[in-house]
Amino acid sequence: MKELKRKEYEAALAPMQVELVALSRWLQHAGKRLLVLFEGRDTAGKGGAIGAIADQLNPRQCHVVALPKPNDRESGQWYFQRYVPHLPAAGEIALFDRSWYNRAGVEQVMGFATPAQVKAFLRQAPVFERQLVDDGILLFKYWLCCDQVRQEERFQERLCDPLKRWKLSPVDIEARVRYDDYTRARETMLAATHTRHAPWTLVDFNDQKRGRLTLIRDLLDRLPDTHVPPPDLDLPPLAGRPRRERYGVLRPLPAFRT
Repeated sequence: MKELKRKEYEAALAPMQVELVALSRWLQHAGKRLLVLFEGRDTAGKGGAIGAIADQLNPRQCHVVALPKPNDRESGQWYFQRYVPHLPAAGEIALFDRSWYNRAGVEQVMGFATPAQVKAFLRQAPVFERQLVDDGILLFKYWLCCDQVRQEERFQERLCDPLKRWKLSPVDIEARVRYDDYTRARETMLAATHTRHAPWTLVDFNDQKRGRLTLIRDLLDRLPDTHVPPPDLDLPPLAGRPRRERYGVLRPLPAFRT
């Protein structure tokens, strides 16, 4: 399938973003909580997918969660504890850019977790997610798929582009040579945590634009009818002519000149 052009992508995305705004109204109206986990290899496109969902939503309602590595105190907690404060409240959306599945992925492959800790996680994660779902959270788990040839292209782009250089870390460089290890870890994780109450959905992100559209369409289609009309508002005519903004104490900066 040919790679999607930007104009085609934007034309397909726009009506979906309208649906996402309607979804956000429905969540508030119904008091529902939406939690979406984004997992995948480095460079798969998690940040872009999250941005496509969150860009047109109220940031007070839609929260992006991208936690750094745990500090010393967090390392001594129950593993899931650091994620609990970021779960959505009524009417909210939480989009996790990586999640507790770090333990079954990078922590396992890079040796940051012991085999016993990984085994315990794979046993406990379905139980933890069962509690979330039983409490009414709408939980969606997406794995973004990316072939190694695409990953290499994106690593090279990050290396050469000063605006993307910050995305490349020593851990990313090490992960390049452990592609097969990550594959084995992912397959073990999916086998242990793909459940009826919290299934995984895999999305092809070799074409990131097409992948975003596929993911968002799937998310919208799996939710109930979210149509809640917007509030009935009106803008009555102003009492007089529109006023020009005036400043007394300070002046705005001079306009930028090219």
